[in-house]
Amino acid sequence: MKLSNFISITALIISIVILWGLKEIIILFFGSIIIAMALCTITGKIRDFLHIPRWASLAIAIITIILISSISFVIIIPQFTSEFQELINQIPSAASKLWDLSINTFFNFAEIIYKDNIPSLADRSILSNKLSIIPDGTALASGITDSITKLISLVSNVGVGILQFIFIISVGLMITLQPNAYREVSILLVPSFYRRRARTILLKCGNALSSWMTGVLLSSICVAILASIGLYLLGIKLVIANALIAGVLNIIPNVGPTISTIFPLSVALLDAPWKSVAVLGLYVVIQNIESYVITPSIMQKQVKLLPGLTITAQFIFTFLFGPIGLLLAIPMAVVIQVFVKEILIHDILEKNYFAPKM
Repeated sequence: MKLSNFISITALIISIVILWGLKEIIILFFGSIIIAMALCTITGKIRDFLHIPRWASLAIAIITIILISSISFVIIIPQFTSEFQELINQIPSAASKLWDLSINTFFNFAEIIYKDNIPSLADRSILSNKLSIIPDGTALASGITDSITKLISLVSNVGVGILQFIFIISVGLMITLQPNAYREVSILLVPSFYRRRARTILLKCGNALSSWMTGVLLSSICVAILASIGLYLLGIKLVIANALIAGVLNIIPNVGPTISTIFPLSVALLDAPWKSVAVLGLYVVIQNIESYVITPSIMQKQVKLLPGLTITAQFIFTFLFGPIGLLLAIPMAVVIQVFVKEILIHDILEKNYFAPKM
């Protein structure tokens, strides 16, 4: 092996090790890029609509976001916080009730099946002894409560979370102020012969992210509205909290909608068992409407991700980066797909191997 090749391989390995050590900073920086892309998208829409300079449209975008956030904190957040706390408190009772309902159903079936042939098995005390290896409803509810408490305390470390939030917002604003300058700096890291092509690829990544963010925002709003209407018609309590949870968790495909179903099911189960079945059916209908009606109509220009790739990306990025990796898995998958399509497939495989020889 030549000395130059050995040095190149060594430099590559050292770079990978350094990047791995900085993976938490990298994922936070990617979150800042997402924030910057969102602000740039809103700014561009305002500039095109009002025909004003970019700095004026950016100021309008930031002021509008601050006003909406302030109104949310004053009007919506207190109500949501109160209802969410009540939701958490009701989950153990719902779990206990579900356990008791399951046991009673089991006893009823046992009595129907064995009352003629084996009467002793219909005795509930005997069946209780048979089922003694399974924890009772109180233990199950306590376990669920402890798990939720530990999960919340694990995810919401206040000090670290605030610092990460400040970092993401600050860097995102800096990138938003001068997006072209940051893009050109990144392009300088690319060999000179490929810089024009790299600029095009980065623009495509930006367009894909903007399309994804616009689509997922509209989709989440529609899901929250449908959930609030459906829960209100079914007479389920804590409509605001459940609807906002459904809208926010809709950002995380596959996992988010499943988690959002737990809370209204718990409330409905404490009210009447049939309402829990109705809530489950409601959320299934909402997710089908979101998947087959809302998403196709508002995300026509979005980069299409196959369901298998979506789940794989969520698993890999959650394993590598933790909860924030799960949250950013889809936008990262969108960017990676653009890079693979444009660089690996179009520039390397097609041109080098499948293009006609001149």
